[in-house]
Amino acid sequence: MNLNCIIIDDEPDAVDLLELLIKQSTTWTLQAKCYNALEALAFLKDNKVDFVFLDINMPQLTGIELAALLPISTKIIFTTAYSEYAFESYGFQTIDYLLKPITLKRFLAAVQKIEKFFFKQEPVQTQNADTGQESFFFKSGKTIRKIVLKDILYFEGEKDYVGLVTSKEKLLIYRRLKDIEAQLNLPFLRVHNSYIINYEQLDKIEDNHVYIAGKKIPVSEKFRDVFMDIINKKKF
Repeated sequence: MNLNCIIIDDEPDAVDLLELLIKQSTTWTLQAKCYNALEALAFLKDNKVDFVFLDINMPQLTGIELAALLPISTKIIFTTAYSEYAFESYGFQTIDYLLKPITLKRFLAAVQKIEKFFFKQEPVQTQNADTGQESFFFKSGKTIRKIVLKDILYFEGEKDYVGLVTSKEKLLIYRRLKDIEAQLNLPFLRVHNSYIINYEQLDKIEDNHVYIAGKKIPVSEKFRDVFMDIINKKKF
């Protein structure tokens, strides 16, 4: 599987360095070099890429502003001289955050992280022949567990792991919350950077929080409108 990417950066020297690193260290296809956000949006309108190298400090639209406009299927590797945006950047579909000047050693570490993300083995989705209940296989530690989706209360992001919580147990899964979110449909909803809930399991909504099996979970402003739109459709 070949990976396709573009560079979005208003600094020609930074673009040239990334292009050189990509050509020397990977088999990826660099489809375009864009020197501002509007040029990148125009290119991405007609072309699909797996990920983008995205500078943050750019004119017209910053990298953070552009990231909010990209489809969730387009992953991001931020490239910037400013470390203070690192936390904010992971509110998007971010794989890595490279500080300039980018060294070969750090770029090679990013290559491993990117390829691990795209080439990893996905959980296998199954259908229970007896009950028709949808289920997944999740790897937790050295064990592969089968979980019926309707039994899941919520997912909670915990550093490098995700906690999968049912009424009976909590499993730690070595996956990112974004990766799990990409494989789920309703009734699972992202309500916070750290939480995906099964809204069919929630007990009540109060003061920008949901309650599931006694757990108080915040609903952040970023996800509130989508969450409440779905809830309102089910209100009497």
